[in-house]
Amino acid sequence: MPDHAPTRAPRRASGAAPLWSQAADLIREDITRRGLESGARLPSERDLCARFDISRVTLRKALLHLVDQGLLTASHGRGWFVAEPAPAREWPNDLESFSATARRKHMTPGSLVLRQEDAVASLDDADRLDVPAGTALLRLDRVRLLDDVRVAVDRTLVVARLAPGIAEADFTSASLFEELRLRGVELDRSEVTIEARTAEPELAGHLDIPAGSPVLRLDQTIYSREQRPLLLSTVEYSGERYRLRTTFQPG
Repeated sequence: MPDHAPTRAPRRASGAAPLWSQAADLIREDITRRGLESGARLPSERDLCARFDISRVTLRKALLHLVDQGLLTASHGRGWFVAEPAPAREWPNDLESFSATARRKHMTPGSLVLRQEDAVASLDDADRLDVPAGTALLRLDRVRLLDDVRVAVDRTLVVARLAPGIAEADFTSASLFEELRLRGVELDRSEVTIEARTAEPELAGHLDIPAGSPVLRLDQTIYSREQRPLLLSTVEYSGERYRLRTTFQPG
């Protein structure tokens, strides 16, 4: 397969997008420009690092970002490949991050971090996460944005020892799922409870909606590939700005 160099490389300049984001854009453009089809293999990580003059950590963050977007797939020991196009859908039946869902809908995700701090597991948290009470956690509360519109408040607790260094990530732009994957954590499934609520004054203020407005609340526990509870998440969506549509088929 011919391996043409890109027309430019990531810029290390003040105010520029992060190098991994620039590299992801260049890889995406290169796939389009070369007309690579599903199953086509990308150059080796060594070649891509040399081409973009970036570290392997930065490159892998770019590649994992493209995996999260559904553009690439990874095969252990074989490399990175262009993925099969995903069928259009509004509500995923697989485990997909907020950022990936937004980009699949051709929207720009964003976050306002309300709280990012060390915490310890309460008795209830410990029971749900199958850890001793007092276990170190990361508490991450964010207002989630789609095209700069406030659509949800996401409150998450992560078992810190399962993802060392996760507390140092910049979650104003970073995807939690991508940061977990960068630390070798593979997500397997989530157990979700969905219910309708009304917005309390604090939540209404974060979402810039009147108190008492309808919200859709998702409580979930996400498990790792080892079937170990990894994180707890409560996401409350503005009922006027987010909709759920799915398909049910006979069993």
